[in-house]
Amino acid sequence: MKAAVLGATGYGGMGLLKLLAEHPSVDTILPASSSQPGAHLSSIYPGLSLTLLDKAREGTLLTVDEVRTERPDVVFAALPHLTSAEVCEPFFGSSVVIDLSADFRIPDAALFEQAYGSPPPRADLFEHSAYGLTEWFRDELRSADVIANPGCYPTASLLPLLPLLRDGLVDGPISITAMSGISGAGRKASVNLLFTERSENVNAYAPGSSHRHWAEISHYAGRYLHQSSGRILFTPHLVPITRGIAATTSCPLSDEADAEAIARSLEQAYGPEPFVGLSARAIPETRDVRGSNRCDIGFHVEGRMLLLFSVIDNLEKGAAGQAVQNMNVRFGLEETAGLGLWGAF
Repeated sequence: MKAAVLGATGYGGMGLLKLLAEHPSVDTILPASSSQPGAHLSSIYPGLSLTLLDKAREGTLLTVDEVRTERPDVVFAALPHLTSAEVCEPFFGSSVVIDLSADFRIPDAALFEQAYGSPPPRADLFEHSAYGLTEWFRDELRSADVIANPGCYPTASLLPLLPLLRDGLVDGPISITAMSGISGAGRKASVNLLFTERSENVNAYAPGSSHRHWAEISHYAGRYLHQSSGRILFTPHLVPITRGIAATTSCPLSDEADAEAIARSLEQAYGPEPFVGLSARAIPETRDVRGSNRCDIGFHVEGRMLLLFSVIDNLEKGAAGQAVQNMNVRFGLEETAGLGLWGAF
């Protein structure tokens, strides 16, 4: 299998290179960069293994045009929002495109424009696309030409919440508080991401409905949430760790719900799933899943309120790992192929 990675020099792209290098069904990797074509991967990512350099034909970064002539089976686009769809234009219809940007995540055009300030760049492709929250859209993924890899915050927020909403065990209003490592902001120079700014410092930002990921969370949770029950509030926080997301969701229980019903719903939804399930801890920790493609879930019932806890590695299940999981599903491969099941405790 031949896999291309557009935007190979960012955190998402580098994460994909690492996973594809060890993937048993990928024999050729085509890394591309619009900013550094012709450069050697080792100058960008010195920790690369020889396995990757062999699969990547000695590791030279290509242009998009050079990748197109290679006719890849799958194209991973680790590119900026509102740019990705344009760059991927040469591959639509000839390769499966797995997009790590937001360009195909929200099929509601008005909601997309509210979040990103522009209409969806290729709304005409939504009928051929699938949302890549793998455990919930597996059937759609098997035939999709375009796969919209979810955001990291929506992945951590939706996975514990969707089974309970579907089973009628909780309702709104829903409040989600999520904490992310600094790598979630991407690999870029910014004053607020400097070590001296982030060390010993925690802050909330874009609260309520002002963060772009609120639209994504609201759209997919809204399939099961009664409109009369109040809105979803989402407040992210930046914390001084490199990678990982911990989300705490609070919402009222429905009349018939209790702790046993919550546990049963989560077990039924994720019992057979290799990457999602109840944590061995009552409250999971980010170090439990660091470097893995897992989402660990816990919960606590307090009166008629439910507290849900979830953790992911934002660069794995929140980005590159879930993208590779989606590739595995789309091409009929073993779903766990090339992915980590154990956290680097």
